[in-house]
Amino acid sequence: MDAVRLVEVGARDGLQNEPRSLAVDTRVELVERLVRAGLRTLEVGAFVSPRWVPQMAGSDDVVRRLGRRPGVTYTALVPNLAGLERALASGCQEVAVFAAASEAFSQRNINCSIAESLERFLPVLATAREAGVKVRGYVSCVLGCPFTGDVPVADVVRVTRALHDMGCYEVSLGDTLGRGTPARTRALVEACAHEVPVAALAGHFHDTYGMAVANVQAALDAGVRVFDSSVSGLGGCPYSPGATGNVATEELVYLFDGLGLATGVDLPSLIEAGAFVDEALQRSTGSRVARAMIARAGLEAA
Repeated sequence: MDAVRLVEVGARDGLQNEPRSLAVDTRVELVERLVRAGLRTLEVGAFVSPRWVPQMAGSDDVVRRLGRRPGVTYTALVPNLAGLERALASGCQEVAVFAAASEAFSQRNINCSIAESLERFLPVLATAREAGVKVRGYVSCVLGCPFTGDVPVADVVRVTRALHDMGCYEVSLGDTLGRGTPARTRALVEACAHEVPVAALAGHFHDTYGMAVANVQAALDAGVRVFDSSVSGLGGCPYSPGATGNVATEELVYLFDGLGLATGVDLPSLIEAGAFVDEALQRSTGSRVARAMIARAGLEAA
């Protein structure tokens, strides 16, 4: 059976956009439940200032508590060399760096130009390489910027290639606003694949306009086999109030199961992990698949 790889970002990209912060114990329990469900690559924290992202406070403790598990990779976001040093000290196995395809977004989000952000990553990549730690790259706003609208495909390609050239083994293309459509998604992937091997590309889609699953299918058709997702659709987007945020992992497992593509994830166990974190956050699930399967189970039990 052909396979795809899911990168579970709920414990980082999801939680950091939720209004309620969770204790380290709860975050560790969430990750462990996700691992038991079959997920093997999980973002578990961000080594950023808790003043700016309070939801990620204690990421050092989360990584240390999780330790190492054969066949499982725990990753964390690092904005700079100081963040990397904290990640290495905690025993992090893999890290990620974050750039934007939009100059306006880069300035507003990380207070520097795209070129400056890439320059900042060079010592991060060099130090990580010396430590034997892999680095993944993210590119945000690949299908639209909240400040300037459409983002030229050439700009996305340029940043994607820069991250890959400097040593990122994989680059995740992020539709930060969730405004992408399947045709634009496929065209973007094909353009990037002219400069970077498609095997080094991943898709990161938000579901603001309900297009995330359709965009995943378009990227899949274009050759992408790695996708980021968030259990229960955790997270949101500060630039799109009310948005559901990241595509729910449940939706992608259901999609890929239906296509005969192996994910290694047990859907009922995944839904239980989502229910655990939803209760902790006092929210309802953002996954339509979870809602439907829970409702069906209730009817069958009645």
